[in-house]
Order: sequence, then C-alpha cells, then structure tokens
Amino acid sequence: MRKALLDILRCPSTGAQLIAHSIKESNGEIEAGELITADGLRRYPIRDFIPRFVPSENYAASFGLQWNRFRRTQLDSVSGQPISRNRFYEFSQWTPSELKGKRVLDVGCGAGRFAEVALDAGAHVVALDYSAAVDACRSNLAGHEQLDVVQGDVFSLPFLPGAFDFVYCFGVLQHTPDPRKAFFSLPPQLKLGGKLAFDIYPWLLRNIVWTKYWIRPITRRLSPMTLFRLVERMTPGMLMASRTLSAVPGIGRYMRYLVPVANYEGVYGLNELQLREWAVLDTFDMLAPIHDHPQQRATLEGWLAEAALVDCMVERRGFLVARGRRARGPAANAADLSEEQLAR
Repeated sequence: MRKALLDILRCPSTGAQLIAHSIKESNGEIEAGELITADGLRRYPIRDFIPRFVPSENYAASFGLQWNRFRRTQLDSVSGQPISRNRFYEFSQWTPSELKGKRVLDVGCGAGRFAEVALDAGAHVVALDYSAAVDACRSNLAGHEQLDVVQGDVFSLPFLPGAFDFVYCFGVLQHTPDPRKAFFSLPPQLKLGGKLAFDIYPWLLRNIVWTKYWIRPITRRLSPMTLFRLVERMTPGMLMASRTLSAVPGIGRYMRYLVPVANYEGVYGLNELQLREWAVLDTFDMLAPIHDHPQQRATLEGWLAEAALVDCMVERRGFLVARGRRARGPAANAADLSEEQLAR
C-alpha cells in the first residue's frame, strides 16, 4: 500500500485513524506491518502490500478461489476484447476524462477487471474485496502506480467517509448476506457531488424455471474446491448441450437456461479456448456463492431515493443497473482532509 492511503484509512469498527507500525517498505510502498489505532486496542495486518481488515476465512471464500485460479481471464488486456471496458462505461455512464486524476473506490474488485479500466483512464483506484481475490488483483495490476488494494468488508468499510469522487460496485451486492445494507454503505463514501454506479441481478419470473436456482441449494453446500472440479469436468458437455438448445428456432434463447452453464458464444467475440475458460469461471460463479439475492427495479429506486441521491437512473442492461449522485450530506465528512490529500 502507498503511504498516502493512510490519509483515508480508518478503523472499520470505531472510525479512528490508523497508524502504520513495524512496517517493511519495498519500492516506496508498505509491504508488511500493522495498522493500529492510537490506543493500541485494534490492530490490522498489512501483508503482501495489502491492509487486511477481515478474517481470511469468510462467506466469500469461493470468490477467492475462482479469482486466483482465473486471475487474468477477464482482463481486457488478456482477452483482447473490450468486454470489461464496455460494461464499465455502459453501466456507469462515466467518461475517461472525468475519471482522470480522481479518487475511485472499486467495491468487490475481484481480480481487478474493472479496476484496470479505471486505472487506464488515469484514476487513483482503491480496489477492495472481501475475499482473497485481492491477491489476484494486486498481482494483476501491481504495475499501476495509482492503485491501492484493500481486503475489507462492504458492511464496515475501512475509509474516511466522503473521500471518493466515484464509487462503483459491479457483480457484488447480490452475493452479500444483505444487499440493502451493503448498498447503504456506499453513498457515504462519496464526496458531495460524487457519483455512484452499481448493478445487481434482476428478479425475473423466469428465474423460477432457471436450472441455476434449482441446483444451488446443493452446490452452495459443496466445498469450493469440490464444486470447482465438478464444474471444470462437466462444462464441455454442458456447453455443447446449451449450444444445441440455443439453436432451436424461436425459443432457443430461453431453452438455453435449462442448462446451468455460462455460454457466451456469439456474445463477446471469444475464441473457443476463451469460451471454455469463461464458461468454467462464470458457471462456478453462478453455483458456488452462499448468497444470491436478485432484486426488483422498484426496490433499487427506493434505495436511491432513501439515500437522497439525485440524477438517479435504474435500467435493465441484462443486470439491473443503477446510478446516482450525492448532492447533500454531512458537510464535515472530509473535514480532516486537506484539498491536496483529497486530490491524491
């Protein structure tokens, strides 16, 4: 972590400032050590350049497995396709020029597919994840000087409120124990005028017949490694079945949901090897998480209104996508940061 991150890091339990203690530095960054409160009662390790505010074993363990196993699969710089870039800008409706030089919080960074996009725009990115995916993110993007990676909990974010110009959270909220509570942790992170974008699975009537939801009560109880090996072994056959059903005239695009596999043929321009790798990754992603809580549009509209965000929009883009801007709130949120610090 960069030393400048200390300006906005806070104890997730008390909100107190944190002091770097017994640190080991490497190439101008803090590689190892501790973060402690002034009274010494709370301590958090820094390991492999990442401050860690959560236990290593948690409900997101499956995500740590998948993103470390497929840590480079969904990076645009590896796939050769602007898949993450297109989704990022389509969902957020932000532009590279407005991100340049701004502080951006990526909540649920995974292996860093969207953080890479924001970094390429010139943003200062703080990438946070609950799982061990932070190690994959750090490994993938360590060459970017404007990146910090933090292992933390969306329900108790370890940051000074009001420190970020932009906050996004893609592919995450539905996999938390309480999506509503997770959402309401996001707006306070914004500066006044700051912008928020997030997505979530939509609740649809056809979810009732989607095989994914029939078998998840079984698959989510398997150990992540057992399920991963099962998915890896079965994916080629399921892909073939999905392709066969997809070819049925008229109803094929619906029948494909009878096979619980992520089939991106004809969607992203991936080659055969990439199609299989993405299929394994996202099929595991469908079946492994302990939590899967799709929401309705009206629910998201209610959250945005209750959070007093303005310029709000909720729309269906495969996912339900929501955006808003913070127009008012406690003016003192960032009072203990100088303009120079907030601009870093």
